[in-house]
Amino acid sequence: MENPPRSSAITAVSARMRKKERTKPQSAPAYSTLRRLVWILIALTTVSAAVAVAVFRPWPLSPATKVEAGQPMAEAAEAAAFGPTIPIATSVREPSPPGMVWIPGGDFSMGAMDAPATARDGMHAADDARPVHRVFVDGFWMDETDVTNEEFARFVRATGYMTIAERTPTADEFPGAPPENLVAGSVVFSPPAHPVVLNDHYQWWLYLKGANWRHPEGPNTNLKGREKYPVVQVAYPDAFAYAKWAGKRLPTEAEWEFAARGGLAGKRYPWGDQFRPSGKWMANTHQGHFPEIDTGEDGYAGIAPVAQFPSNGYGLYDMAGNVWQWTSDWYRPDYYWQLAAAGGVTRNPQGPETPYDPAEPTEKKRVHRGGSFLCTDQYCSRYVVGTRGKGEVTTGTNHLGFRCVKPVAANNREIAATNVAQSTNKEIEK
Repeated sequence: MENPPRSSAITAVSARMRKKERTKPQSAPAYSTLRRLVWILIALTTVSAAVAVAVFRPWPLSPATKVEAGQPMAEAAEAAAFGPTIPIATSVREPSPPGMVWIPGGDFSMGAMDAPATARDGMHAADDARPVHRVFVDGFWMDETDVTNEEFARFVRATGYMTIAERTPTADEFPGAPPENLVAGSVVFSPPAHPVVLNDHYQWWLYLKGANWRHPEGPNTNLKGREKYPVVQVAYPDAFAYAKWAGKRLPTEAEWEFAARGGLAGKRYPWGDQFRPSGKWMANTHQGHFPEIDTGEDGYAGIAPVAQFPSNGYGLYDMAGNVWQWTSDWYRPDYYWQLAAAGGVTRNPQGPETPYDPAEPTEKKRVHRGGSFLCTDQYCSRYVVGTRGKGEVTTGTNHLGFRCVKPVAANNREIAATNVAQSTNKEIEK
């Protein structure tokens, strides 16, 4: 689910980004000539970049992903088959931290392999999640739920921390921004009252004065009765500061996906391949027509409290849907190709050294994972477990939160599988 970065939201001059009031429904959105030209230029740039990557890709394909010329894309996707998930048999000589569960670590296949034009993926959700590649992660503790409002409030009371959304932006930070836009606030999902063409996310996102973690949907909202809801409107530095205070850290993208899969290999969701097994709702996502109507058939129209749906195989809740989650990795769409080109099993990857998003090359973004209550196959189905999101680091929204991890000191764990790499190779060869 794409949302505008804070810089674009603050510098935007359009009335929709400056105030909450709606204009009456129109048959088509009104755009200025300049705005049309900007979007046409972005579209042409994106298409050109995609063609250049396809024709002049500077990194080689790994043997597992090479396909014959003319092979159907669906078959090519299947060629990048998932291998088994091989957890480490580990015993930990330390008590379980409150609210955290043990993730054993191990060797697994990371990524997604759906064909680029598969309709069920919604807006090509798997484009930057290929090729599937082998990764090893050490064991770690992970929060069983997203950090909640009451937990974040304890952090703020103890430290006096002020989130980025609560700080007033300056003209030095955002040169060229209209003075009336230089107000403390954040980006809020604000659906139109009528159907719109899904080619401009500014039609359903607003930068609202006074929106922050205490007032997630704007100044007229609060946290009364929402103590167990995931904290939102947190930028990456806010999440990082909380994790440091709590004696934890944010998960890497690889740690997050290993944990989300819950010991399963290559399944579409953290619970299996069926979105609603036996008709049961397994996650908080969007029902109805996006973006204007969420019918709440899963029990929630909008955000839900944590742990309202079944946990995965490791006892983690909400690893799909409800709110996006920050990871520590910089975002690059070609990172998986780089890992695959290196061959073998990548151990504890930390993400690329620098960020790059060709759609917004000047914005520094980190990887989001898990999808949110806004995800739908009509627009964004990134509740699919191997897919990736991205976000500019100073931008919080009301569908973005986080959870933390805690590593275990080497002298506090015993690994029964003394030669993990050897056992992994034997399993893959079977």
